[in-house]
Amino acid sequence: MDSTAGTLRWNLERPFLTGRFYQEIKVPTHTTGSKPFSMDFFSRGTDNVIGSYPVSVQELLVIDDLLSALVGIEGRHISIKRVRGKEGHVIFQIDPSMDLALQELTQRIFPLCEDFVLICQFVESKSHFKNGLVNHAFAAALRALLLDYQAMVAQLEHQFRLGRLSVQGLWFYCQPMMGSLHALSIVVEKASSNNFSGSAMLNLLQSQAKAMAGDNAVRSLLEKMTQCASSAYLGILERWVYEGVIDDPYGEFFIAENKSLLKESLTQDYNAKYWQQRYSLKEGIPSFLTSVAGTILTTGKYLNVMRECGHNVQVPLSENSKLTSFGSNHHYLECIKAAYDFASSELLNLIKDKYDLIGKLRSLKRYLLLDQGDFLVHFMDIARDELAKRLEDISVEKLQSLLDLALRSTAAASDPCHENLTCCVERTSLLKRLTALKDLECAYPPHLNKPIPDSDDQPEPLSITGLETFCLNYKVQWPLSLVISRKALTKYQLIFRFLFHCRHVNRQLCVAWQVHQGFRAFNTLGTPILRSSILCRSMLKFINSLLHYLTFEVLEPNWHLMHDRLRTAKSIDEVIQFHDFFLQKCLKECLLLLPQLLKKVEKLKSICLHYAAAIQLLIPSIYVPEPDAAVGSLGLDRSKPRRSQSRNQQLNLAAESSKICDSIMKFEKEFNAELQSLVPILSNSSQAEPYLTHLAQCILGVGSEQ
Repeated sequence: MDSTAGTLRWNLERPFLTGRFYQEIKVPTHTTGSKPFSMDFFSRGTDNVIGSYPVSVQELLVIDDLLSALVGIEGRHISIKRVRGKEGHVIFQIDPSMDLALQELTQRIFPLCEDFVLICQFVESKSHFKNGLVNHAFAAALRALLLDYQAMVAQLEHQFRLGRLSVQGLWFYCQPMMGSLHALSIVVEKASSNNFSGSAMLNLLQSQAKAMAGDNAVRSLLEKMTQCASSAYLGILERWVYEGVIDDPYGEFFIAENKSLLKESLTQDYNAKYWQQRYSLKEGIPSFLTSVAGTILTTGKYLNVMRECGHNVQVPLSENSKLTSFGSNHHYLECIKAAYDFASSELLNLIKDKYDLIGKLRSLKRYLLLDQGDFLVHFMDIARDELAKRLEDISVEKLQSLLDLALRSTAAASDPCHENLTCCVERTSLLKRLTALKDLECAYPPHLNKPIPDSDDQPEPLSITGLETFCLNYKVQWPLSLVISRKALTKYQLIFRFLFHCRHVNRQLCVAWQVHQGFRAFNTLGTPILRSSILCRSMLKFINSLLHYLTFEVLEPNWHLMHDRLRTAKSIDEVIQFHDFFLQKCLKECLLLLPQLLKKVEKLKSICLHYAAAIQLLIPSIYVPEPDAAVGSLGLDRSKPRRSQSRNQQLNLAAESSKICDSIMKFEKEFNAELQSLVPILSNSSQAEPYLTHLAQCILGVGSEQ
């Protein structure tokens, strides 16, 4: 902003009209003993020195000059000189030939004159628009005080004209104003040297008032000045806490608005800082608002959210709710608290009722936390071939159409929120995705703090497919994106990917188990089929125990805990806090923030998948064709001995096949070794992380069967 914006040019170009002429004229550098500068140089030439007059005449002359000096004007024998290096400071000098007693009394009055000049210059300089509303208000209060002071000087001049004023009397009448103007000059000097404005100016006034606690008159004056200066500031505060609007043309308010942060970033950017940084506290909070600065910030933020939703709301106002002043009764604190309670309850009701926050969270639980599994089973059946492809060969559009078909064909069709579901295919594995989210590393417990290797050093598996990278997305609209932000959705997706892959492993092992069931009616004792059947059962128990732990020991209890907390939440910040805590706790208890355990579990799942694939390939390789069954009951009865004979031939071939025996023993050895390596880790960690006790019991139960 231009320094002269809104200020008339003649106010700067014609200083004789402003009372600052003695500062605007350049003072020449004088040598020792030279005569100080005087305005009489332009008008009267050289007069006789005052010492040449009798003392009685000297007193009359000095009183006349003092009355001019009290309003910042030079006299015949009193001159004004600028102080070098101190902007705005002047000193008053008197003719040294004056009577010494008169000089002593006169010099006692000079500090009052100097304080007046300093305050006058502050009033003129801080009245410019660029200096802010607080300085404007303070300058206006000072100007009103100076009018009273000038009225006093006029009354003294009247007494002088009547011949009733002596130097002693003048000194006596100036006493009440000397303390007040001196205290104000200290404030003015500090404010000018530090270029204070806004909150800094209010803090300076308040601190000076407290420092003058021993002088009631001066303290009351400074408190009055503080009230006057804060009136404009309280007007800004009132609009913020009652309307959610920052009306701060000079940047004096302690809340800053970052307009570059848009609410749309909440659904797009994982690291979006909209809620934390769109409105934030600045340095220099007024001392009387320090204790409630956070409440003030939050109140306006809540009102802004409602306005962004098109829900125009304003805190109900009354005569008692006006923020016109602050004082020892702390009424302004009660007004701020009432505004916060109103804004908080209104926004919470809006999000809970109109935008159905709890319903949206239930929908996320149903789909992304796999609370409703029928649509997923159907989807995995019809999308099996597409998901088995490599990443670059997968058609996301086809997956989306299959997902829509699965949703419409199951119980999810009755849920209106299912239309918010979309599918996506990530480009990295779960482990690598967790590594990329650096902010999750802070959750690693100290005893399990082996980080996952950097993503640059960790190559992707060559056989990664859509089964490892498939993910669901959920469309969230404002203002629900405050709670269900992109970061929150990403955490839901991490849990979904882990659960989805566990379900996939379970399905593959079930297929392998069905292959073994074809030999249930035969004697498999001593054959690799029996050994493989036992191994398949152990793998199934492991993956089922893991799924049971994730669903009933982690997700369900934590969900109900969050749900109960949300019902008693008193603000949207508490809702965000409870929801974030739920997700963080689920991530941790689902092992996603414990890299050492997660890598072990991923290794076990990989062994299970390889085993299931091998069984489906190896056992059909020993298949012996059965004779065609004859039509009719007689033909069916004759085929039974032949089918039994074929199965026995398969068992004999399997027993003789070294490839099958070696493969099963290799899988059994790898699975048992990885499973046993989990036991000490879980046992040692269960004391520090109690939630691992349930998982340890499941794993130990599976391991004890081996």
